[in-house]
This record gives sequence, C-alpha cells and structure tokens, in this order.
Amino acid sequence: MAVNRVPVLKRCRSLGLEPTYLGIDKKSKRQLKRANRKVSEYGLQLREKQKAKFIYGVLEKPFHNYYEKADRMKGMTGENLMTMLECRLDNVIFRLGMARTRKEARQIVDHKHVLVNGKCVNIPSYLVKAGDEIEIREKSKGSQRYKDIIEKTEGRIVPEWLDSDLENLKGVVKELPTREMIDVPVDEMLIVELYSK
Repeated sequence: MAVNRVPVLKRCRSLGLEPTYLGIDKKSKRQLKRANRKVSEYGLQLREKQKAKFIYGVLEKPFHNYYEKADRMKGMTGENLMTMLECRLDNVIFRLGMARTRKEARQIVDHKHVLVNGKCVNIPSYLVKAGDEIEIREKSKGSQRYKDIIEKTEGRIVPEWLDSDLENLKGVVKELPTREMIDVPVDEMLIVELYSK
C-alpha cells in the first residue's frame, strides 16, 4: 500500500493548513519561505485538491473515483464530494473523538476494533449512512489506549450530524452532513473545475 512519508507539519506548511484540522496539537515554528510569485489558476486548483486528499488521507485514484461518483449523484458535485469524504468510516471515528488523528482512526478500523450496526467493519473507506450506529467492540473498550484517547479528545467538539457517547465508546450518525456542517478549509469548487477540464 502506498504511504505518504512527508513530515506532517512540513506538508501542512506547504499547503497553508493548520495542523489542528488533522487532530495534531503541534505548531510549526518555521515560516514557509515562498517567493512572492503569482500562483496560476491551475496551481490554486491543484493545491485545493492536495489539501482535501491530505486532510482525509486519500490517495489520487480513490479520490478521483469519489469525484466521479459525486458527479453522477444529484445536486452540486463539490458538495457531494465533501459529504462522501466526511462520511468515510475512519473520518467518522475521528469526528466522534474515538481517535486523536485520522491516521489513528484508520488504524483502529484496520485492526477490526469497530462495529457498524453490530457488525465488524475493517474498511476505512466504508461510507456510513444516516442512522448507522458505530461503536468500539467490547473486547477493546477496556484497553488503556482508549482511556488515553478519551482523555485527549474529551474537549473536542462533535459535529451536529453525529451523536457521540464517549463513555461507552459509541456514536450514531443522525444525518448525512451538508457542506455548512463540514468545517474543512477546502474550496471544493476549485477541485470540480480541476477535474472538469
């Protein structure tokens, strides 16, 4: 499997992102030394796409597949794309506060710790639906790892489209998110323009 090994803070700096969007508390003290050259329209579009891919941890081919699927759906393509990315199981685990970062959420799903509606799901890209119940399996609930995670994520704000019960490590998807509910600093219209060329 392809893995992006670029240091996270370095990547955040180059994309102009705050590390908090990834669940990372560290701040980079360095400033990006970028010459004051004008970025082309294509450059801006590419940066937005790279931002979305980096935040959600999706590689190029699956990201393009999400775009094509969003394009076939009713409504605005950009909004559909953001909703699909937000509904990935690893992202939902992160949003519920059951993981410190999206990468950790992906690992939790990979290691078969997550039940969706009572069934074990180990596919991070699994798309949740409205009404789905997500919980950490009983065997893993008592582990020290989750106590540490809860301690760290307790103050995190859970989006209004999710209902979180951190004490029992459970959560419910109340509804699918609209673009207004997604607080990711990505201009999805630029991504649509990039792909529709």
